[in-house]
Amino acid sequence: MYTYRSEAPQSDAIVVFGVTGDLVHKEIFPAIYGLFRDEGVSVPVIGVARSDWTQEQLTARARESVEARGMRIDEQVFARLAQNLHYVRGDYGAPETYEKMCDVLEGTGSPLFYMAIPPSVFPVVTESLAASGCSLNSRVLVEKPFGRDLRSAIELNTTLRKHYPEDAIFRIDHFLGKEPVQNITYTRFANPLLEPIWNREHVRSIQITMAENFGVKERGSFYEEAGAIRDVIQNHLLQLLAVVTMDPPGGGIPDAYRDEKARLLMAVRPLEPKNLVRGQYVGYRQADGVAQDSTVETFAAMKLTIDNWRWAGVPVYIRSGKQMAVTCTEVFIELRRPPRETFGEKVDTSSGHVRIRISPDIVIALGLRVKVPGDRMVGRDAELLVTSTPTNVQPTYQRLLSDAMDGVQELFAREDGVEASWRIVEPILGDRVPVEWYEPGSWGPPSARRLIGKDGPWIDPVVVPVTPPDDCVPPLAGVRRREPRG
Repeated sequence: MYTYRSEAPQSDAIVVFGVTGDLVHKEIFPAIYGLFRDEGVSVPVIGVARSDWTQEQLTARARESVEARGMRIDEQVFARLAQNLHYVRGDYGAPETYEKMCDVLEGTGSPLFYMAIPPSVFPVVTESLAASGCSLNSRVLVEKPFGRDLRSAIELNTTLRKHYPEDAIFRIDHFLGKEPVQNITYTRFANPLLEPIWNREHVRSIQITMAENFGVKERGSFYEEAGAIRDVIQNHLLQLLAVVTMDPPGGGIPDAYRDEKARLLMAVRPLEPKNLVRGQYVGYRQADGVAQDSTVETFAAMKLTIDNWRWAGVPVYIRSGKQMAVTCTEVFIELRRPPRETFGEKVDTSSGHVRIRISPDIVIALGLRVKVPGDRMVGRDAELLVTSTPTNVQPTYQRLLSDAMDGVQELFAREDGVEASWRIVEPILGDRVPVEWYEPGSWGPPSARRLIGKDGPWIDPVVVPVTPPDDCVPPLAGVRRREPRG
């Protein structure tokens, strides 16, 4: 992966549309504070929203947000942030809102516009920004979902591209900014042990599991609109699949990393209903905001096929669900057994494997057979294990916001990759496959076990709490630190 910076200068202001919303409280304010504290950022931060707030309320909200994240506040740093914090109240379609914003932006030349707003509002904001004259030399940062289907994704991209070139658009899928996900890329391409076996000749199957042991909580209304496929599979897990299976980027060409990810996603066949299982946990319909006759999936399992030379014939299984047995995200690469079992043993197909855990801890494990002590030549399965807890890594949103200000795009989704992901799931969106009940605390409907069939079984993650020593440093990809900005 190469660090490529656009020719445009660093962003010298941050404008957050939807600044009073939940996302800003949970993620964006802590990220901005981290930039001021760790990277010497000192730029105007302008919040825009419809809420009848005062400057003092916005400052108090920012402090509350940082404290709620468990971050110790350095009063000198926060005072600097507060001095740069501004609030603009107004309707997103009103010209006077943008006149006030432009007044605050006076003296800046390269603002970053963060769209922490619903996609339905994007056209209004982008058109109004263009009319205001404040968007010259700017970048725009948008949150998922990037549409609800292929058609709406294309329409959204058309709206953005009307006023911004692709290298000025930053689509956040925060999964891509996670340290463990970046570590997959590094581990794959930095170790000569893995790359020679990372293909159809040596890999029998691939499984990706994203399980959560809790329900939709207060997000019932959102989940009724999204469901598991739109919420995490079309974006997070297909992006993760691309990272796991892409070819190595080469040549130092700008955007080579995203070129390879997009190429991989374009090689994945669109899903067929016969290769999908949808489930809904018992009790989902009692959650606030959920219809009593809801058919939205809280679980989905699917079989995917990659039509390229490296992965031809290797089945890929993805599953994700709420109210599962554990909370864990894990990739399991099952290696092919030798053509003959030399010692006449009956060995499980999953004996030889590579296991990569994204959360709650970071794990890279290599499955091997080792001899049981004694006179007989019999063995048992064992794992060579590297494990750590991500205690000293740069927070995901801080990393992504910093990259967007610098014009570094590797960790952001690109237009062709987004549309390729929608093409994969488009044939199975909606109720084309009926939902089945499953009990909370289980691994989904029984049909999911039948779906994987002879390629299985599913490898159910086992989560064991690990408490590292105080001086433990994860033996994985290091934290990226930058010099303070001038």
